[in-house]
Amino acid sequence: MTHEWPAGGIRLSELFGTDGIRGAANQYPVDCETALKAGRAVAAYFDAEKQVPDRFIIGQDTRISGNMLVSALAAGICSMGKDVYLTGVLPTPGVAHLTATNRFNAGIVISASHNPFYDNGFKLFNGDGYKLSDAAERAIEQLIDDGGLLYQKSQTIERVGRIHHIDNAQDHYGRFLQNCLAAGPSLAGMKLTIDCSNGAASQIAPTLFENLGTTVQTIFCEPDGININDNCGSQHPGALARMVVAENADLGLAFDGDADRLIAVDEKGRVLSGDQVMAICAKDMKVKGELTNPVVVTTVMSNMGFGAALKKLGIGHIKAQVGDRYVMQEMVKAGAVFGGEDSGHMIFLNHHTTGDGMLAALKLMQAMRSSGKPLSELATVMTVFPQCLINVNVKSKPEIDTIDAVMRAIQTVENQLGGSGRVLVRYSGTQPQCRVMVEGPTEQETKSFCQQIASEVSKALG
Repeated sequence: MTHEWPAGGIRLSELFGTDGIRGAANQYPVDCETALKAGRAVAAYFDAEKQVPDRFIIGQDTRISGNMLVSALAAGICSMGKDVYLTGVLPTPGVAHLTATNRFNAGIVISASHNPFYDNGFKLFNGDGYKLSDAAERAIEQLIDDGGLLYQKSQTIERVGRIHHIDNAQDHYGRFLQNCLAAGPSLAGMKLTIDCSNGAASQIAPTLFENLGTTVQTIFCEPDGININDNCGSQHPGALARMVVAENADLGLAFDGDADRLIAVDEKGRVLSGDQVMAICAKDMKVKGELTNPVVVTTVMSNMGFGAALKKLGIGHIKAQVGDRYVMQEMVKAGAVFGGEDSGHMIFLNHHTTGDGMLAALKLMQAMRSSGKPLSELATVMTVFPQCLINVNVKSKPEIDTIDAVMRAIQTVENQLGGSGRVLVRYSGTQPQCRVMVEGPTEQETKSFCQQIASEVSKALG
């Protein structure tokens, strides 16, 4: 057996984590001052890249701090002589789509994804709708540090940009999603429940599914600025599971705050992981000839059962470090058209350039319709290995292999597991946490082993 580390470790930069800049809203680095500098830096970076026509698009989720940060970011971009187009509330993949299809230099989303309302952040996309590379993020970080100088160089009245509002952004994105289903079976008549996490999907998701002829029941679709991800959504699907059973729905769909993740619930109220949904979709794509290169890319966090399921299906499996942009990078390298994360990010590269929760939901529903089978039966394509994940709050993030007590605990567990499981210890790229994951032969053993390692991490770093 082996323990696994994210390929290349984790880049612990001052600002950027695994998915943009993230932290407590109204505090550095997610404050107005940094947002203003970030706007100037992004404008300067893409100007240096000689992109045209000097237009930037900004979207946001439903957090109370969103308008504040959008205003500061837009001001920074306009101060550099660039125009800004505001979408209002729009899922992250919607911003990526509009960026790529409307000739914007770059797209920015003000969101902290699945985090509580008091966090926020900045996610960035290139003009082609792909997330930025590590090199691009480092360059922008440097430009943020030089923000004052940037402004001094451009401080003329002739170089002030304008702010525009896109009133129909949700309509554009909704039509795109509907068009992704053009060649597949109709979803009309399906009965579903959806949990929008009081986030960016709250308005667009019910409308989308109703337009497709489904019967839709909603829960947590009333955002008020502070209830986003509050015991709901993809990380808390319990209420959704109960509602699916009570309403005799075909399935339940849970999104996160910015709707780039999907967690599904079958008709019996059982929660399916992202891995299970990906296994179902991978099988469906192979049957339909859509998996042009028979390989799927996931992260090292995927359950061991996922790889076993792909092997039975005759599909290859490539593992990337944690973060959907790293999944994308490996997909491009391998010529893969499908990949994702167990957390619910899923990338259908034949349709989109980033993880999209609603697109994943539509593809899952089409797999159900194509097979004529209920979701509970489709889920049997994968046997989930017992897994325990403990998130340990940490005060610092030294290299794991330099912490003797933690390494001894890992080695002890690995010796006891033998070849029947694995250990993964990594830092979160978005939160001050160390994630300890163990997979093993039984739930009891797996939980015990995971707690042993987590205890040592807490003693050393908590």
